[in-house]
Amino acid sequence: MTYTHASMDALRHYGDELADTTVATLFERGEVGKFNTLMRNVSAAGAPLPDDLPDVAREYLNETATAPSWVDWGEMEKARLFFIDNNVHISTALSFAAMPACYLVPHIAKLLSATHSLAYPAKRMAETGQFTVYLMQPDAFEAGGRFIPAAQKVRLLHATIRHHLSRENQWDIETFGTPICQEDMIGGQLLFSLLVLDSLHRLNIHMSVDGAEAYYYAWRVVGAMLGVDQTHAPQSLAEARQFLDTYLTRYIGPSEEGSHLTRQLIDLYEEVVPGSLFDPIVSALIRYLIGDTCADWLRVPRTAWDTAVKAVPNCLGVLETIEDGSPLGAWALDHLGKLTTVFELSSLTRGRVMHYAIPEHLKKDFGVSSARSHTNRWTPPPAT
Repeated sequence: MTYTHASMDALRHYGDELADTTVATLFERGEVGKFNTLMRNVSAAGAPLPDDLPDVAREYLNETATAPSWVDWGEMEKARLFFIDNNVHISTALSFAAMPACYLVPHIAKLLSATHSLAYPAKRMAETGQFTVYLMQPDAFEAGGRFIPAAQKVRLLHATIRHHLSRENQWDIETFGTPICQEDMIGGQLLFSLLVLDSLHRLNIHMSVDGAEAYYYAWRVVGAMLGVDQTHAPQSLAEARQFLDTYLTRYIGPSEEGSHLTRQLIDLYEEVVPGSLFDPIVSALIRYLIGDTCADWLRVPRTAWDTAVKAVPNCLGVLETIEDGSPLGAWALDHLGKLTTVFELSSLTRGRVMHYAIPEHLKKDFGVSSARSHTNRWTPPPAT
C-alpha cells in the first residue's frame, strides 16, 4: 500500500463508527454514569456482564469481546517472548521516545491539553504501561485475561473524547480534522511500535528480525481492537515506515502544549528516579532518543549528562552480549528487567489498578526461551 498526502487527508475525516455510535447513544440516554459504575469491576475477559448494563453498551461489549478472526497466534506468542526478553528496554523506549514523540505533533498535544489527562501525566503513563503489560500476558485473550476489557474501555474513552470535543466547540474540525481520527490512531499505533523498535536499535538492543516483526504484528492487533480500520492500516514494517515518515513530516513541530506536556513528563520521571543526582539523565535520554532538533522543539533541557548518556548503548551492548552467551546471564537479566518494569509501573500507579472510564465532562516470570539473534539482527533501513 502506498500512502500519499491525499490518502492520509481522507483518514482525517472519520473516527470509529461502532464506538462513536455507542458513546453517542449512552450520552443521549443519560446512561454514562450508570455504565461506568457497572463496568468498574468488569476487568477480566469472560466475566459475566452486569444485568443492568445499557443495551447499547452490552451490544458493543459482545461485538468486541474477541480478537480479530485473522490473528496469527504463533506471531502473538513470538511477540510475547520478544516483550519478555526486552521488557525494561521497551518501557524505556515507550517512556522516553514514544510519549515525547506524541507531544511533537501539535494537534495531538493540543488534544491532550483539552482533556483532563494534561493535569495527571502519571495517570496517562500508568495506563499506557499497564495496557502494554496486559497485552503481553500469556492469557491476554483468554478468559480471565485483562487485556480485552482494557481495550474495550480505551476504545470507548477515545470515542468519548471525540464526542466532547466535537460538541463543546473545543476543537476546530475544519483545521485539525476529527479528534483522534483514523490517521492519528494509526500514527499513534506506529509511535508505540515502529518508533519503539527504532529506539531499541538506537540503544544497541539485539533484536531478531522475527522478534521485531512479531512485536509490530501485536500492535497491529491492538490497533484493530482499538478501532483502526484495517483497510488503511500498514500491514508490514515497510508500509509502517512509509506511513510514519509521511505522518511525522506532515505534522511534527514545536508547540506550547507539547513543551508543557514534556516538562510534566520529565518532572514525573525525576520523581521516580531515587534521589536527585541522576535526575538529569531523564532529559538526556529523551534528547538522545528523539534527537536534538525535536528535543529543542519540546524544550528538553540540555544537561551535563547529554554526552555521558551516549555511552548507554555501549553498556547495554555488553549486557546484551552476556545475555546472548550465557543462559544464567539471560535468566538474571530477564528477571532484573521484569523487576524494574514492575517497580516503574507500581511507582506510577501507586500500587493501584488503573480503571478506564468514560469522562462525563472534559477537565482542564516466565521461563521461556530467548527471542534474540546475533546473526539475523533487525535494523531499520538507512535514513532517506
